[in-house]
Amino acid sequence: MTSALSAESPGSPALELAAGRLPAFVYDLSELDAHLRSVRAALGDVELYYAVKANPDPELLRILARHVDGFEVASGGELAHVRGLHPEKPIALGGPGKTDEELVSEVTRLHVESSGELRRLVASGHAADVLLRVNLDIPVDGASLSMGGGATPFGMDPAAIAECVELLSAQDTVRLRGIHAHLASGLDAPRMLELAAAVLEYARGLGLTEINLGGGMAVSYADPGRRFDWETYGRGLAGLRRPGEVLRIEPGRSLTVYCGRYVTRVIDVKRVHGELFAVVAGGTHHIRTPATKGHSQPMAGGEPGEPVTIVGQLCTPKDVLARRVPVSLKRGDVVEFTMAGAYAWNISHHDFLMHPKPGFHYVGG
Repeated sequence: MTSALSAESPGSPALELAAGRLPAFVYDLSELDAHLRSVRAALGDVELYYAVKANPDPELLRILARHVDGFEVASGGELAHVRGLHPEKPIALGGPGKTDEELVSEVTRLHVESSGELRRLVASGHAADVLLRVNLDIPVDGASLSMGGGATPFGMDPAAIAECVELLSAQDTVRLRGIHAHLASGLDAPRMLELAAAVLEYARGLGLTEINLGGGMAVSYADPGRRFDWETYGRGLAGLRRPGEVLRIEPGRSLTVYCGRYVTRVIDVKRVHGELFAVVAGGTHHIRTPATKGHSQPMAGGEPGEPVTIVGQLCTPKDVLARRVPVSLKRGDVVEFTMAGAYAWNISHHDFLMHPKPGFHYVGG
């Protein structure tokens, strides 16, 4: 179910929505457009790619295509999806475990994850422009997720990078263009700049001038008003870059998370051993983020009341959307969860218990 909403604020109870079927995701495309404009302005001529894994919704990609230099995809499925929607846009293909078919995809840049992957690519005879993904042994303290900084399945240590450089120097079909590094997620601008400086120093030691610094910009579900400082980050990258260097980033969550809401309705309110619970339609099979990250999904509006834990319809105690929220809820009330524009529907276990799928609606754009 898809509809366009007009003259309604996504923060109002008017999200009794279109044909009235809940749960539903509501995306504010005008808010997304404005956010992307500000990010683009802060970055100057740093190249901006969007990590499609965060949310591949076609309407979001339509707005993103106005502002980004390209898209980063992590599978053949994502590649086909984006290529079908935006064939004119540059695409970088990354991710561990690439199949033989994915390795020979026609893309602008291929992010190589291992010497074995590179050997398969060279043996295929397929011409490609590649970035070698490096995993530097440097501290990534404070990250919500660490993809580098030590032994992880992502990228290569400097010894494996050296092996790849030697292999590439012995042929000319696969062309080495630079370095890719996505070491951590959930870091603020100063910490991201520290990692960028380390990656740039490493790339310069190899004589490479194209550097993809990845994504990982901090997003706070506990404090939605505290956003990543794009202006500080943009100024910092401008100060770090040397003449002739091409810097690229590929954020996902920090670009789209704020434009989405998950809207549902209270089915039941009950007290168990003294604690109040509100059961809503849907749950973490629609918006898995609070279960995976262990946080309470932020809410919009609501009258103050006794703390209530909001849960979904699944037969598991992990189906919790928000814990002990001081809001008054009764059967039939509409509940709006904010920050649902990234890693929500697309990473959720949709078919568990076979409940109905949510609706999708768009404001502005």
